[in-house]
Amino acid sequence: MASKTLATEDNNPTNNTTMRKTKIICTIGPRTSSFDMLKKLCDKGMNIARLNMSHGSHEWHRGVIRSIKRINKKFGGSIAIMLDTKGPEVRTGDVKRDIALAEGDILTLTVRRQAELEPHCVEVSYDGFVNEVSVDDIVLVDGGMLSLKVKEITRTDVRCECLDSGILTSRRHINIRGKSSDLPSITDKDWQDINFAIENNVDFIALSFIRKAATITELKLYLQEHKAPIDLLAKIESAEAIPHLDAIIGAADGIMIARGDLGAELPYEEVPLLQDEIIKKCRSAGKPVVVATHMLESMIVNPTPTRAEVTDITHAVQHGADAIMLSGETATGKYPFKAIEIMNAVACRIEQHMALDQTVRVQVSGKSKEEIARSAAILNNNLHAVGTLVITRRGLMAVLLSRCRPSAPIFAFTNTTHVRRRLGLYWGIHAFRLNFSNDPEVSIQRSLEQLLQRNIVKQGDRIIVLSDILAGGKFIETVQVRII
Repeated sequence: MASKTLATEDNNPTNNTTMRKTKIICTIGPRTSSFDMLKKLCDKGMNIARLNMSHGSHEWHRGVIRSIKRINKKFGGSIAIMLDTKGPEVRTGDVKRDIALAEGDILTLTVRRQAELEPHCVEVSYDGFVNEVSVDDIVLVDGGMLSLKVKEITRTDVRCECLDSGILTSRRHINIRGKSSDLPSITDKDWQDINFAIENNVDFIALSFIRKAATITELKLYLQEHKAPIDLLAKIESAEAIPHLDAIIGAADGIMIARGDLGAELPYEEVPLLQDEIIKKCRSAGKPVVVATHMLESMIVNPTPTRAEVTDITHAVQHGADAIMLSGETATGKYPFKAIEIMNAVACRIEQHMALDQTVRVQVSGKSKEEIARSAAILNNNLHAVGTLVITRRGLMAVLLSRCRPSAPIFAFTNTTHVRRRLGLYWGIHAFRLNFSNDPEVSIQRSLEQLLQRNIVKQGDRIIVLSDILAGGKFIETVQVRII
């Protein structure tokens, strides 16, 4: 069994997606929005479905949400739903036909209406764009697929020289290298989408182009007022956010490293260093971190990945990312299922190798719950247990254990469906729903029975049990070793 591949690489584990520790987020698009396609993504190992609000109507996204909830109910799953806001982004407008550009060509970006435009002229979505650029600025279109140098600025137009050849299509994202837009952090469209998230009980909101922690605090208060138990992930994708990283990590429930726009606003060579820094800071703070964008980009059109892409996934897994994400690969790509199969296979193989290292390196603050979680992780590794069973109401103890990165899976049993789905973002946690008994021992036995019925463990396995017992009128966490 995959859950027992702990101390040696000779066990030749099965490629069991349910035992993978690093979680996989799949962006849902036209290619994968049907019930059958969503079910197949789930079967291939999707943990979280991402809805990109830059594309699609509310009605379209509502249909996807209904299908995912139906799959969870019908098949007993816990696929979580993440709504990703469009954010204060600037995009090109629609073009009647693709514009072929050669190096040295002049392209005009304008705030004039579409009807007034001439050839090699394209509208931009933000009227203030002309006031934010300067002559000699570098404008990156679609994350750098086209690079433009600003040559002349008028009241309505920005004339640019193409630095390379390419094709300009409709609604491409625009960055000014080294600058952020003055658009509000949460736009009117974002507020509409946030209300849509509340109405449809999604599990996560990923906030695009976060610059400061105050934006997260503002939205958390709004969610509290609406009694919406939604976790907030701050997307780090603008240069302006970098000086405020610590405060943003502290305010958010998790972080997404959106490397596409980050690489457009910062020098390319800085992005991997920043990725490692953010993962390290999130690990230290106990916040989940997602590595996103371009992980298997070539598989949008090709059936196999580049070896550099495989190494990129390996790097993210080795450094301890909680989740890795597929974007266009599963939204519009030709090979969505091959992409998730490869991401799963690479993550499982690297985790298998990493399980040889039994060291628990996390530093704890001295708080009792953190010390207990660390003790459970060390005990798990030293005894080569098949995993750790955690009885948890809010998910806190399971999250603290996840931070310690034990070698074997964490089996979290909670009595709340939302908590079960929320735990799907955290490294190593495999969450289950259980009606708790007033007697903790009964809850433990029911949990073990579920694991046995699902063939996750078997009679004679050694397992660590982390639960609470009622003593002196209050619940106290305990760590036990059991033979099933």
